[in-house]
Amino acid sequence: MGSDIYPEKRDTSVILTQLKEIASAVMYAAEADKLETVLERIAQVSLQLVNAQYAALGIPDGKGGLRFFKVAGLTPEQAAHLTHLPRGGGLIGAIMQERKSIRLSKMQTDPRSIGFCAAHPSMTSLLGVPIQIGQQLFGTFYLCDRRDNLPFDEEDEWILETLAGYAAVAIASSQLNEQQSRLALLVDRERIAMDLHDGIIQSLYGIGMHLDLMRLSGGASESELADAINNLNDVIEDIRRFIMNLNGGNQVGKSVRVTLLDVLSRLYTPDDLKVVLEAPDIRPPFTPAVFEAICQMANEAISNAIRHAEATLITIRAEQIRHEFIIVVEDNGRGFDVSKLTHDEGLGLRNLQQRAALLSGHVNVLSTPETGTRLTITMPIRAH
Repeated sequence: MGSDIYPEKRDTSVILTQLKEIASAVMYAAEADKLETVLERIAQVSLQLVNAQYAALGIPDGKGGLRFFKVAGLTPEQAAHLTHLPRGGGLIGAIMQERKSIRLSKMQTDPRSIGFCAAHPSMTSLLGVPIQIGQQLFGTFYLCDRRDNLPFDEEDEWILETLAGYAAVAIASSQLNEQQSRLALLVDRERIAMDLHDGIIQSLYGIGMHLDLMRLSGGASESELADAINNLNDVIEDIRRFIMNLNGGNQVGKSVRVTLLDVLSRLYTPDDLKVVLEAPDIRPPFTPAVFEAICQMANEAISNAIRHAEATLITIRAEQIRHEFIIVVEDNGRGFDVSKLTHDEGLGLRNLQQRAALLSGHVNVLSTPETGTRLTITMPIRAH
Protein backbone atom coordinates (compact mmCIF):
# COMPACT_ATOMS: atom_id res chain seq x y z
CA MET A 1 0.00 0.00 0.00
CA GLY A 2 1.45 3.35 -0.92
CA SER A 3 4.63 4.14 -2.79
CA ASP A 4 7.72 1.98 -3.13
CA ILE A 5 9.82 5.15 -2.75
CA TYR A 6 11.44 5.56 0.66
CA PRO A 7 13.56 8.76 0.61
CA GLU A 8 17.01 7.97 1.95
CA LYS A 9 17.42 11.33 3.70
CA ARG A 10 15.00 10.34 6.46
CA ASP A 11 15.81 7.79 9.15
CA THR A 12 13.58 4.85 10.01
CA SER A 13 12.11 6.44 13.14
CA VAL A 14 10.87 9.43 11.14
CA ILE A 15 9.29 7.16 8.54
CA LEU A 16 7.59 5.05 11.23
CA THR A 17 6.21 8.19 12.85
CA GLN A 18 4.84 9.43 9.54
CA LEU A 19 3.25 6.06 8.76
CA LYS A 20 1.49 6.11 12.12
CA GLU A 21 0.31 9.66 11.50
CA ILE A 22 -1.06 8.67 8.09
CA ALA A 23 -2.88 5.63 9.46
CA SER A 24 -4.34 7.64 12.35
CA ALA A 25 -5.45 10.44 10.04
CA VAL A 26 -7.20 8.10 7.61
CA MET A 27 -8.96 6.24 10.42
CA TYR A 28 -10.24 9.58 11.70
CA ALA A 29 -11.52 10.49 8.23
CA ALA A 30 -13.20 7.10 7.81
CA GLU A 31 -15.24 7.65 11.00
CA ALA A 32 -17.40 10.29 9.27
CA ASP A 33 -20.99 9.34 8.51
CA LYS A 34 -21.13 10.78 4.97
CA LEU A 35 -18.83 10.23 1.99
CA GLU A 36 -18.50 13.98 1.38
CA THR A 37 -17.31 14.50 4.96
CA VAL A 38 -14.78 11.67 4.56
CA LEU A 39 -13.44 13.37 1.41
CA GLU A 40 -13.24 16.77 3.12
CA ARG A 41 -11.31 15.28 6.05
CA ILE A 42 -8.89 13.41 3.79
CA ALA A 43 -8.25 16.57 1.74
CA GLN A 44 -7.50 18.47 4.95
CA VAL A 45 -5.21 15.69 6.17
CA SER A 46 -3.22 15.70 2.92
CA LEU A 47 -2.69 19.46 3.21
CA GLN A 48 -1.34 19.11 6.75
CA LEU A 49 0.91 16.10 6.12
CA VAL A 50 2.70 17.71 3.17
CA ASN A 51 2.52 21.28 4.52
CA ALA A 52 0.88 22.53 1.34
CA GLN A 53 -1.10 25.75 1.00
CA TYR A 54 -3.91 24.19 -1.08
CA ALA A 55 -5.27 20.66 -1.35
CA ALA A 56 -8.14 19.02 -3.18
CA LEU A 57 -9.58 15.55 -3.61
CA GLY A 58 -11.58 14.57 -6.68
CA ILE A 59 -13.78 11.51 -7.15
CA PRO A 60 -14.41 10.40 -10.77
CA ASP A 61 -17.96 9.95 -12.02
CA GLY A 62 -17.07 7.09 -14.39
CA LYS A 63 -17.73 9.29 -17.44
CA GLY A 64 -14.48 11.25 -17.59
CA GLY A 65 -15.63 13.95 -15.16
CA LEU A 66 -15.83 14.41 -11.40
CA ARG A 67 -18.61 13.34 -9.04
CA PHE A 68 -17.12 15.19 -6.06
CA PHE A 69 -14.36 17.78 -5.71
CA LYS A 70 -13.46 18.77 -2.15
CA VAL A 71 -10.92 21.49 -1.35
CA ALA A 72 -8.85 22.60 1.62
CA GLY A 73 -6.90 25.82 2.02
CA LEU A 74 -9.35 28.15 0.25
CA THR A 75 -11.22 30.71 2.32
CA PRO A 76 -15.03 30.67 2.08
CA GLU A 77 -14.82 33.94 0.14
CA GLN A 78 -12.35 32.49 -2.38
CA ALA A 79 -14.49 29.39 -2.88
CA ALA A 80 -17.65 31.48 -3.34
CA HIS A 81 -16.08 33.51 -6.17
CA LEU A 82 -15.04 30.51 -8.28
CA THR A 83 -17.11 30.43 -11.46
CA HIS A 84 -17.10 26.62 -11.44
CA LEU A 85 -15.28 23.67 -9.89
CA PRO A 86 -12.89 21.58 -12.00
CA ARG A 87 -14.61 19.26 -14.47
CA GLY A 88 -11.89 16.67 -14.96
CA GLY A 89 -9.81 18.23 -17.76
CA GLY A 90 -6.21 19.41 -17.99
CA LEU A 91 -3.75 18.07 -15.43
CA ILE A 92 -6.61 16.69 -13.33
CA GLY A 93 -7.73 14.61 -16.31
CA ALA A 94 -4.14 13.54 -16.99
CA ILE A 95 -3.80 12.03 -13.52
CA MET A 96 -7.13 10.19 -13.88
CA GLN A 97 -6.20 8.86 -17.33
CA GLU A 98 -2.51 8.05 -16.81
CA ARG A 99 -2.94 6.76 -13.22
CA LYS A 100 0.52 8.14 -12.36
CA SER A 101 1.79 10.78 -9.96
CA ILE A 102 2.61 14.19 -11.41
CA ARG A 103 5.05 16.57 -9.72
CA LEU A 104 5.62 20.00 -11.31
CA SER A 105 7.45 23.10 -10.06
CA LYS A 106 5.46 25.28 -12.46
CA MET A 107 2.27 23.67 -13.71
CA GLN A 108 1.52 26.46 -16.20
CA THR A 109 4.44 25.34 -18.41
CA ASP A 110 3.11 21.80 -18.78
CA PRO A 111 1.35 21.29 -22.15
CA ARG A 112 -1.46 19.39 -20.42
CA SER A 113 -2.42 22.41 -18.31
CA ILE A 114 -5.56 24.31 -19.38
CA GLY A 115 -5.40 27.05 -16.77
CA PHE A 116 -7.81 28.11 -14.04
CA CYS A 117 -11.35 29.44 -14.06
CA ALA A 118 -12.08 33.10 -13.32
CA ALA A 119 -11.38 34.28 -9.75
CA HIS A 120 -9.23 31.19 -9.06
CA PRO A 121 -6.35 31.87 -6.63
CA SER A 122 -2.88 31.93 -8.15
CA MET A 123 -1.12 28.55 -7.80
CA THR A 124 2.25 27.47 -9.17
CA SER A 125 3.62 24.08 -8.09
CA LEU A 126 1.61 20.87 -8.25
CA LEU A 127 1.74 17.41 -6.71
CA GLY A 128 -0.97 15.12 -8.04
CA VAL A 129 -1.40 11.47 -7.00
CA PRO A 130 -4.04 8.89 -8.03
CA ILE A 131 -6.00 7.19 -5.24
CA GLN A 132 -6.27 3.63 -6.45
CA ILE A 133 -5.98 -0.06 -5.66
CA GLY A 134 -4.69 -2.12 -8.55
CA GLN A 135 -6.34 -0.68 -11.65
CA GLN A 136 -9.41 0.68 -9.85
CA LEU A 137 -9.34 4.46 -9.50
CA PHE A 138 -11.16 5.85 -6.46
CA GLY A 139 -10.04 9.46 -6.77
CA THR A 140 -7.09 11.81 -7.05
CA PHE A 141 -5.15 14.11 -4.75
CA TYR A 142 -4.08 17.58 -5.92
CA LEU A 143 -1.72 19.65 -3.77
CA CYS A 144 -0.48 23.10 -4.76
CA ASP A 145 2.26 25.37 -3.39
CA ARG A 146 4.24 24.33 -0.34
CA ARG A 147 4.07 26.87 2.49
CA ASP A 148 7.86 27.28 2.44
CA ASN A 149 7.67 28.18 -1.29
CA LEU A 150 9.93 25.27 -2.24
CA PRO A 151 8.84 22.81 -4.95
CA PHE A 152 7.34 19.50 -3.90
CA ASP A 153 9.99 16.81 -3.52
CA GLU A 154 10.32 13.02 -3.45
CA GLU A 155 9.50 12.89 0.25
CA ASP A 156 6.22 14.76 -0.33
CA GLU A 157 5.34 12.37 -3.13
CA TRP A 158 6.02 9.33 -0.93
CA ILE A 159 3.84 10.72 1.86
CA LEU A 160 0.94 11.47 -0.48
CA GLU A 161 1.18 8.11 -2.30
CA THR A 162 1.20 6.27 1.02
CA LEU A 163 -1.80 8.29 2.18
CA ALA A 164 -3.55 7.48 -1.11
CA GLY A 165 -3.22 3.74 -0.51
CA TYR A 166 -5.11 3.92 2.77
CA ALA A 167 -7.52 6.59 1.54
CA ALA A 168 -8.72 4.24 -1.23
CA VAL A 169 -9.98 1.72 1.31
CA ALA A 170 -11.50 4.47 3.46
CA ILE A 171 -13.44 5.82 0.46
CA ALA A 172 -14.66 2.34 -0.49
CA SER A 173 -15.79 1.78 3.08
CA SER A 174 -17.62 5.11 3.13
CA GLN A 175 -19.34 4.31 -0.16
CA LEU A 176 -20.64 1.15 1.46
CA ASN A 177 -22.05 3.12 4.39
CA GLU A 178 -23.67 5.62 2.04
CA GLN A 179 -25.84 2.92 0.49
CA GLN A 180 -26.46 0.86 3.60
CA SER A 181 -30.18 1.62 3.74
CA ARG A 182 -30.88 -0.30 0.54
CA LEU A 183 -29.31 -3.41 2.06
CA ALA A 184 -32.00 -3.56 4.75
CA LEU A 185 -34.14 -5.77 2.50
CA LEU A 186 -31.28 -8.21 1.95
CA VAL A 187 -30.47 -9.44 5.44
CA ASP A 188 -27.69 -11.89 4.62
CA ARG A 189 -25.92 -9.46 2.32
CA GLU A 190 -26.22 -6.73 4.93
CA ARG A 191 -24.56 -8.98 7.50
CA ILE A 192 -21.72 -9.80 5.09
CA ALA A 193 -21.23 -6.15 4.16
CA MET A 194 -21.04 -5.09 7.79
CA ASP A 195 -18.62 -7.88 8.60
CA LEU A 196 -16.41 -6.65 5.77
CA HIS A 197 -16.63 -3.06 6.91
CA ASP A 198 -16.21 -3.58 10.63
CA GLY A 199 -13.79 -6.50 10.59
CA ILE A 200 -11.86 -7.39 7.46
CA ILE A 201 -11.18 -3.91 6.11
CA GLN A 202 -9.96 -2.67 9.49
CA SER A 203 -7.71 -5.73 9.75
CA LEU A 204 -6.32 -4.99 6.29
CA TYR A 205 -5.34 -1.52 7.46
CA GLY A 206 -3.25 -3.19 10.16
CA ILE A 207 -1.78 -5.81 7.82
CA GLY A 208 -0.77 -3.18 5.31
CA MET A 209 0.92 -1.10 7.98
CA HIS A 210 2.67 -4.18 9.38
CA LEU A 211 4.05 -5.08 5.94
CA ASP A 212 5.36 -1.56 5.43
CA LEU A 213 7.05 -1.69 8.83
CA MET A 214 8.58 -5.07 8.02
CA ARG A 215 10.07 -3.64 4.87
CA LEU A 216 11.61 -0.77 6.83
CA SER A 217 12.99 -2.98 9.59
CA GLY A 218 14.70 -5.35 7.16
CA GLY A 219 12.84 -8.41 8.46
CA ALA A 220 12.22 -9.77 4.96
CA SER A 221 13.59 -9.33 1.45
CA GLU A 222 12.21 -6.66 -0.86
CA SER A 223 10.88 -9.28 -3.28
CA GLU A 224 9.09 -11.20 -0.52
CA LEU A 225 7.48 -8.07 0.84
CA ALA A 226 6.57 -6.83 -2.63
CA ASP A 227 4.81 -10.13 -3.35
CA ALA A 228 3.00 -10.00 0.00
CA ILE A 229 1.86 -6.43 -0.54
CA ASN A 230 0.69 -7.24 -4.07
CA ASN A 231 -1.31 -10.16 -2.70
CA LEU A 232 -2.80 -7.91 -0.03
CA ASN A 233 -3.80 -5.38 -2.67
CA ASP A 234 -5.46 -8.17 -4.68
CA VAL A 235 -7.52 -9.12 -1.62
CA ILE A 236 -8.51 -5.50 -1.05
CA GLU A 237 -9.45 -5.18 -4.73
CA ASP A 238 -11.69 -8.25 -4.46
CA ILE A 239 -13.37 -6.83 -1.35
CA ARG A 240 -13.74 -3.45 -3.03
CA ARG A 241 -15.42 -5.04 -6.05
CA PHE A 242 -17.82 -6.87 -3.72
CA ILE A 243 -18.64 -3.63 -1.91
CA MET A 244 -19.12 -1.75 -5.18
CA ASN A 245 -21.47 -4.47 -6.37
CA LEU A 246 -23.55 -3.94 -3.22
CA ASN A 247 -23.57 -0.25 -4.04
CA GLY A 248 -24.68 -0.65 -7.61
CA GLY A 249 -27.71 1.59 -7.07
CA ASN A 250 -31.39 0.88 -7.24
CA GLN A 251 -32.06 -0.91 -10.52
CA VAL A 252 -35.85 -0.74 -10.28
CA GLY A 253 -37.24 0.63 -13.55
CA LYS A 254 -33.97 0.34 -15.46
CA SER A 255 -33.77 -1.68 -18.66
CA VAL A 256 -31.47 -4.64 -19.20
CA ARG A 257 -29.20 -2.53 -21.40
CA VAL A 258 -28.98 0.41 -18.99
CA THR A 259 -28.29 -1.88 -16.03
CA LEU A 260 -25.46 -3.68 -17.85
CA LEU A 261 -24.04 -0.32 -18.92
CA ASP A 262 -23.98 0.58 -15.21
CA VAL A 263 -22.02 -2.62 -14.56
CA LEU A 264 -19.51 -1.71 -17.27
CA SER A 265 -19.12 1.84 -15.99
CA ARG A 266 -17.77 0.52 -12.69
CA LEU A 267 -15.05 -1.56 -14.36
CA TYR A 268 -11.66 -0.28 -15.52
CA THR A 269 -11.22 -0.95 -19.24
CA PRO A 270 -7.72 -0.54 -20.78
CA ASP A 271 -7.44 1.77 -23.79
CA ASP A 272 -6.43 -1.12 -26.08
CA LEU A 273 -9.52 -3.18 -25.22
CA LYS A 274 -12.84 -2.76 -27.04
CA VAL A 275 -16.00 -3.79 -25.18
CA VAL A 276 -19.22 -4.26 -27.15
CA LEU A 277 -22.62 -4.60 -25.45
CA GLU A 278 -25.60 -6.09 -27.24
CA ALA A 279 -28.61 -5.97 -24.92
CA PRO A 280 -32.31 -5.15 -25.27
CA ASP A 281 -33.67 -1.89 -23.94
CA ILE A 282 -36.46 -3.67 -22.06
CA ARG A 283 -37.15 -4.24 -18.40
CA PRO A 284 -35.61 -7.44 -17.01
CA PRO A 285 -37.98 -10.40 -16.56
CA PHE A 286 -36.98 -10.86 -12.90
CA THR A 287 -37.56 -9.33 -9.51
CA PRO A 288 -35.01 -6.58 -8.69
CA ALA A 289 -33.17 -8.82 -6.18
CA VAL A 290 -32.82 -11.71 -8.65
CA PHE A 291 -31.69 -9.50 -11.52
CA GLU A 292 -29.16 -7.76 -9.27
CA ALA A 293 -27.70 -11.19 -8.44
CA ILE A 294 -27.51 -12.00 -12.16
CA CYS A 295 -25.74 -8.69 -12.81
CA GLN A 296 -23.22 -9.53 -10.09
CA MET A 297 -22.40 -12.75 -11.93
CA ALA A 298 -22.08 -10.83 -15.20
CA ASN A 299 -19.81 -8.33 -13.45
CA GLU A 300 -17.55 -11.14 -12.25
CA ALA A 301 -17.39 -12.75 -15.69
CA ILE A 302 -16.63 -9.45 -17.46
CA SER A 303 -14.06 -8.43 -14.84
CA ASN A 304 -12.25 -11.77 -15.18
CA ALA A 305 -12.13 -11.38 -18.95
CA ILE A 306 -10.74 -7.84 -18.68
CA ARG A 307 -8.09 -8.81 -16.14
CA HIS A 308 -6.96 -12.21 -17.37
CA ALA A 309 -7.90 -12.85 -21.02
CA GLU A 310 -5.36 -10.47 -22.59
CA ALA A 311 -8.04 -9.79 -25.20
CA THR A 312 -8.53 -6.90 -27.61
CA LEU A 313 -12.29 -7.45 -27.90
CA ILE A 314 -14.94 -8.49 -25.38
CA THR A 315 -18.54 -8.89 -26.47
CA ILE A 316 -21.42 -9.07 -23.98
CA ARG A 317 -24.77 -10.29 -25.32
CA ALA A 318 -27.99 -10.47 -23.32
CA GLU A 319 -31.22 -11.92 -24.70
CA GLN A 320 -34.43 -13.68 -23.73
CA ILE A 321 -35.12 -16.97 -25.53
CA ARG A 322 -38.51 -18.43 -24.66
CA HIS A 323 -38.40 -19.11 -20.91
CA GLU A 324 -34.68 -18.45 -20.41
CA PHE A 325 -32.60 -15.32 -19.97
CA ILE A 326 -29.05 -15.61 -21.30
CA ILE A 327 -25.94 -13.48 -20.87
CA VAL A 328 -22.87 -14.37 -22.95
CA VAL A 329 -19.43 -12.90 -22.25
CA GLU A 330 -17.06 -13.70 -25.11
CA ASP A 331 -13.46 -12.59 -25.69
CA ASN A 332 -10.76 -13.13 -28.32
CA GLY A 333 -8.02 -13.56 -25.71
CA ARG A 334 -5.50 -16.25 -24.88
CA GLY A 335 -8.06 -18.83 -23.76
CA PHE A 336 -7.26 -21.89 -21.65
CA ASP A 337 -7.84 -25.60 -21.28
CA VAL A 338 -10.83 -25.87 -18.95
CA SER A 339 -9.93 -29.45 -18.00
CA LYS A 340 -6.50 -28.37 -16.75
CA LEU A 341 -7.56 -25.60 -14.39
CA THR A 342 -5.89 -25.78 -10.99
CA HIS A 343 -7.94 -25.58 -7.81
CA ASP A 344 -7.20 -21.87 -7.35
CA GLU A 345 -7.70 -21.05 -11.03
CA GLY A 346 -11.04 -22.84 -11.15
CA LEU A 347 -12.35 -21.40 -7.88
CA GLY A 348 -13.86 -18.33 -9.52
CA LEU A 349 -15.68 -20.42 -12.11
CA ARG A 350 -17.03 -22.79 -9.46
CA ASN A 351 -18.25 -19.84 -7.41
CA LEU A 352 -20.12 -18.51 -10.45
CA GLN A 353 -21.67 -21.91 -11.07
CA GLN A 354 -22.75 -22.25 -7.45
CA ARG A 355 -24.29 -18.77 -7.40
CA ALA A 356 -26.22 -19.53 -10.59
CA ALA A 357 -27.41 -22.85 -9.15
CA LEU A 358 -28.93 -21.03 -6.17
CA LEU A 359 -31.28 -19.38 -8.68
CA SER A 360 -31.83 -22.64 -10.61
CA GLY A 361 -29.57 -21.46 -13.42
CA HIS A 362 -26.24 -22.64 -14.75
CA VAL A 363 -22.94 -21.34 -16.14
CA ASN A 364 -21.14 -22.91 -19.09
CA VAL A 365 -17.61 -22.13 -20.30
CA LEU A 366 -16.10 -22.94 -23.67
CA SER A 367 -12.46 -22.00 -24.17
CA THR A 368 -9.59 -22.89 -26.49
CA PRO A 369 -5.97 -21.85 -25.89
CA GLU A 370 -4.92 -18.89 -28.10
CA THR A 371 -8.47 -18.56 -29.46
CA GLY A 372 -10.67 -17.11 -26.75
CA THR A 373 -13.34 -17.88 -24.20
CA ARG A 374 -17.13 -17.83 -24.16
CA LEU A 375 -18.93 -17.88 -20.81
CA THR A 376 -22.71 -18.31 -20.84
CA ILE A 377 -25.01 -17.56 -17.90
CA THR A 378 -28.46 -19.12 -18.36
CA MET A 379 -31.28 -18.31 -15.96
CA PRO A 380 -34.88 -19.62 -16.02
CA ILE A 381 -37.66 -17.03 -16.20
CA ARG A 382 -40.49 -17.56 -13.77
CA ALA A 383 -43.66 -15.57 -13.17
CA HIS A 384 -43.33 -13.04 -10.36
